[in-house]
Amino acid sequence: MEPMTLSMAERLASPDAEVRRLAVIDLPYSDEHDIVPLLLPRLADPDASVRAETVRALEGFEEPEVVAALAPMLLDIDADVRTAAGEVLAELKDPASAAPLLPLLEGQPAEVRMLAFRAVRALRVADAFAPAMAALRDPDPGVRREAVGVLGYLRRAEAVGDLAEVAAQDPEPEVRRIAVGALAYTSEVSVLPALTRALNDHAWMVREEAAQTIGKLRFGPAIPDLVRAMQDEYWQVRVKAARSLGLLKATAGLPALVDALAHPVGNLRKEAAIALGEVGDPRAIPALEAALDDADPDVRKLARIALTAIGLAHK
Repeated sequence: MEPMTLSMAERLASPDAEVRRLAVIDLPYSDEHDIVPLLLPRLADPDASVRAETVRALEGFEEPEVVAALAPMLLDIDADVRTAAGEVLAELKDPASAAPLLPLLEGQPAEVRMLAFRAVRALRVADAFAPAMAALRDPDPGVRREAVGVLGYLRRAEAVGDLAEVAAQDPEPEVRRIAVGALAYTSEVSVLPALTRALNDHAWMVREEAAQTIGKLRFGPAIPDLVRAMQDEYWQVRVKAARSLGLLKATAGLPALVDALAHPVGNLRKEAAIALGEVGDPRAIPALEAALDDADPDVRKLARIALTAIGLAHK
């Protein structure tokens, strides 16, 4: 009998793994009204490709029995199944869904803990705090990265010092970058030294994140550091420094922002125009008027907006 002439239940029970795999793919588009009971048994399928497709087919189902069945798939012997489970579990929205994942945050292989931390991150569950704090010293950078993300979402004051230390000292640039960004949830000026240090990090992505975070926190004492960052060799860092100077209405940044209006990268010229409008200093008017002839229409538009903002501010 041809596979497509079989019932869905028969296809899912076929001795042919490829028939079962295709049945799992087709099931969400079938006439079956309740597909979860049909899918859950396939999580134990002897074929890894069937298990992986089953995991993907269960995305969006956040019933407790589904999450409880998906969490152990992070321990599957097949890498594709583990990856699929990590991707699906990372889409969870209900904090109650964290319960079967919490035991996987400790005492498991690094990949499992990394995926489990990623899955509970946006759920903001207090029980993930202690494991995440402990994981900041984990030898695996992926685990440290995801643990920092969890702490950033939890926004607990007692984590600030540890995050600042990670931002300054972690050997992995990506972990340092995420730690710098995570500090944006606090207004404690005690993190300022960590952020200004990060503006001199050897990895440009960390410097970029630091420039942005300083602006988010409105840390005026860091304005001189942001002005220096406007000379960074990476234009991406200058863009975030310009944005923060604008947010801080930093008149001290005026010369650097005016210079940036002539930079060959259009994104930086646009950000400089925006920032000059936010700073609102009339001394920027000649440079902004010159920018009305910029080759980039967006720069011309933003220069006009900035000129209007300055004019209104000084009427």
